[in-house]
Amino acid sequence: MNGFDPARRFAAEALGTALLVATVVGSGIMAETLTHDTALALLANTLATGAMLVVLITVLGPISGAHFNPAVSLVFCLNRSLPARDLPAYLVAQFAGGIAGTIGAHLMFARPVLEIATKPRTGPAQWFSEGVAAFGLVAVILAGLRFERRAVPWLVGLYITAAYWFTVSTSFANPAVAVARSLTNSFSGIRPVDLPGFIAAELLGALIALALMGWLLKSETVQQSHPLKAEP
Repeated sequence: MNGFDPARRFAAEALGTALLVATVVGSGIMAETLTHDTALALLANTLATGAMLVVLITVLGPISGAHFNPAVSLVFCLNRSLPARDLPAYLVAQFAGGIAGTIGAHLMFARPVLEIATKPRTGPAQWFSEGVAAFGLVAVILAGLRFERRAVPWLVGLYITAAYWFTVSTSFANPAVAVARSLTNSFSGIRPVDLPGFIAAELLGALIALALMGWLLKSETVQQSHPLKAEP
């Protein structure tokens, strides 16, 4: 881990997740206030979220790793990039930060502090989409860290921007964000009853990505002899 003490790393995770959720929820409220065109509202929501991810990962990544996502933290714990003793605090920070982000967005738009979402998001297509979204996110992060570490903020931001549009679930890809979005009855909401299917799919997708990318990115340990080089 880096040189930052645990309290600052946990605070960075909470702050980053809060700002991410405030962006998702707030931009959704703004979009549905300004237009009745669902496609245009989704585009506004998408661009704001992708841009904020680039910013947050760039500025908070050096402190905490900028997970902002329990599925990502679980993956890093399993591959030993995150100490197991830190995982519970990361998860608490992310879920608490996400809820704080929803509250902050509601206060900015003069809505009730918390609401119960009524927007249905369920069914095999939605669950499969969330599995694909989380799989892709983890794959992009692991490959980015392996080959182009400096580009990770852009890679994640661009991936989520694209995944908003190629997944029917609009790519939550994040259990903490999903829980936070169940507490807003706005454009980005999800019914609480639909959370278990989403979270299970996200975790499964993340674990499959860990397994596949662990094999795909594994360094070769045995050097092959040059086929044209004569043996001494």
